[in-house]
Amino acid sequence: MALEIVRAEGKQGLKQFIEFPYSLYRGDPHWVPPLRIAVKELLDREKHPFYKNAEVELFLAKRDGKVVGRIMAILDRNHNKFHEESAGFFGFYESEDDPKVAIALVDAARKWVFERGATLLRGPVNPSTNYECGTLIEGFDSSPMIMMTYNPRHYPKLMEQAGLKKVKDLKAYVNNAAGTQLEKIGRVADRKLAKSGVTVRPINMKDFDGEVTRIWDVYNAAWHRNWGFVPMTREEFFAMGKEMKQILKPDLVLVGEAKGKAIGFALALPDVNFALKPAGGNLLPTGLLKILYYQRLIKGLRVLALGVVEEYRTSGVAAAFYATLVRAARRLGYDGDCEMSWILEDNVLMNRSLEVMGAKHYKTYRIYECH
Repeated sequence: MALEIVRAEGKQGLKQFIEFPYSLYRGDPHWVPPLRIAVKELLDREKHPFYKNAEVELFLAKRDGKVVGRIMAILDRNHNKFHEESAGFFGFYESEDDPKVAIALVDAARKWVFERGATLLRGPVNPSTNYECGTLIEGFDSSPMIMMTYNPRHYPKLMEQAGLKKVKDLKAYVNNAAGTQLEKIGRVADRKLAKSGVTVRPINMKDFDGEVTRIWDVYNAAWHRNWGFVPMTREEFFAMGKEMKQILKPDLVLVGEAKGKAIGFALALPDVNFALKPAGGNLLPTGLLKILYYQRLIKGLRVLALGVVEEYRTSGVAAAFYATLVRAARRLGYDGDCEMSWILEDNVLMNRSLEVMGAKHYKTYRIYECH
């Protein structure tokens, strides 16, 4: 049986690229089918703002005409300019449990980025670290939360068989708002905030665009030293904000301010994956109704981001963010699992802080690399 790697060209190629996971994961109880319309928008190289600063190519692996795998090769100019390196990336990887398929797909992506000046291939990122990224290597017994990846147990082995080696692990922690011990955290936060003059407030939805601009400034300032960080353009950040606006709860999006200026923010979102799973990737004919029904039953949250600019990292605002988020989650009825993710494996301060709060490390994701 002949295996070939072809570019996913035209409407038919794009459709095959999008559809492959829906057949691959059929019957998997933990996979959450993304809405096809959302995947199509993310892959739209003409309209999505990510591609204004990136060049990509989609590849399909076919055996006797049948799709058995897929991969995106990515040249992210924003990343390479910011980090002063010549990196290429791969993302949206899916394949059958066959090392020949994995090797062929990774080789195709590697060749494509190397032909364009890259000296290494890193991933998976879908299509950058600002979106879903990493291969799940630990924690296969539950579904992913919003904007987190999921894959079969055999993927880590396939990555290694394709010549990829670990470059960084990303950790996910889980806790329960109802069981979090707030007393000590709250006292420490209140004392430090009073001394530093920092205040914490919910996002002002009446000034949403202004708030997104302020948060964008903090995001690019607070994360700029983090491994793998890629600054987002204003257009890209606003596009993501527009998507999140549909599901966010104002009391779970917090802004820290000092001297009238934003110096930190925290973002927690309801785990809409709980509502997306029953829809099976479709809005019609009944998908939208299912999403609306199950959305009311969501009990879980994911804390996607919590950052403070360097000057104020000892102000207690991070602890205040946690305490305020937990109180708000309890008040709003989110008494299920709360995931904090993702945290770099070598971010010792954040990992220890979460453990002190009683959070449990329950999933690990890996970024790979090859030269």
